[in-house]
Amino acid sequence: MTPPAEPPGGGGGRDDGRRTRVVAFGGGHGLSVSLRALRRCVPELDLDITAVVTVGDDGGSSGRLRARRGGLPPGDLRQALVALAGDHPATRRTAGLFQHRFADTPGDPVGTDDGLAGHAVGNLVLCGLIELLGDPVAALEHAGAMLGAVGRVLPMSRQPVGIEARVRGADPAYPDEVRTVRGQHQVAVTGGRVESLRLTPTTPAACAEAVAATAEADWLIFGPGSWYTSVLPHLLVPGLAAAIVASPARRLVTLNLAAEKETLGLSLADHLATLRHYLPELAVDLVLADSKAVGDPAPVERAAESLGARLVLAPVAVTDGEPRHDPAALGAALVPVLGADR
Repeated sequence: MTPPAEPPGGGGGRDDGRRTRVVAFGGGHGLSVSLRALRRCVPELDLDITAVVTVGDDGGSSGRLRARRGGLPPGDLRQALVALAGDHPATRRTAGLFQHRFADTPGDPVGTDDGLAGHAVGNLVLCGLIELLGDPVAALEHAGAMLGAVGRVLPMSRQPVGIEARVRGADPAYPDEVRTVRGQHQVAVTGGRVESLRLTPTTPAACAEAVAATAEADWLIFGPGSWYTSVLPHLLVPGLAAAIVASPARRLVTLNLAAEKETLGLSLADHLATLRHYLPELAVDLVLADSKAVGDPAPVERAAESLGARLVLAPVAVTDGEPRHDPAALGAALVPVLGADR
């Protein structure tokens, strides 16, 4: 029997009595840590959380399933669901099952397996639910109920997309050559400087439920995460971009702690500039960054102001020195920010 979803937090809601609606955009580990942080805010702020997830993944288990069976790549959707899973023992076990990956069959020759090796169970469950129910949003709602999810997960589009980038210096032997790199995985692992980004198809239809959630939100949150392959793709979906611009919500950008391969040479100020480049009408209210990662705050402050935003500095990284956000610290930083307009 599916355990019931956990009740919403009973803490301080808005002055008008309704829950504070938060929509977080991203994919992969960055969105997962943002959702875990937001979950920690629920008891105090009574948040209504929606995750809007990129659908461009073509690597690993997701890439294999996408190539063989078509449909949306499930990995980033699975991670978002697990990040929002409830705390009931049964739902925690289900979350662990969703994250479990099949190992190679012992004794099999190298390079052979039973077809399950490397697949996350949750990826297979989502693929099965999409086939069974005929709609990815219905499948995600059902999976969320299985996990007692404290929030909702939606794809940015019901159709999978490809990610392409024009990259200068992708081949170190030719540092000035600009070439097209195709596929989310290749863009993420290719060195060089990304000069332009596009989706294929170039105008995918936005998920209607994601557009509606954006229009009704009190807060829109972007980042942290892989900037070109997880954060910016949302701004390239015309219907979603229009909803982001038109939404009456306040907008928060959480900056990364360190450069990744796809953002080598890109400063934190440059990260903010790319948002304006791909969506010139975008206005931002707050930029949240780790005080140590920023270093000299002046360039980031100026870049934030160019978007209409105020820079907020807080210790949001893990304390072991690794460039990873700590969900507890990030949640503690978000509480006064998200609660300021209640």
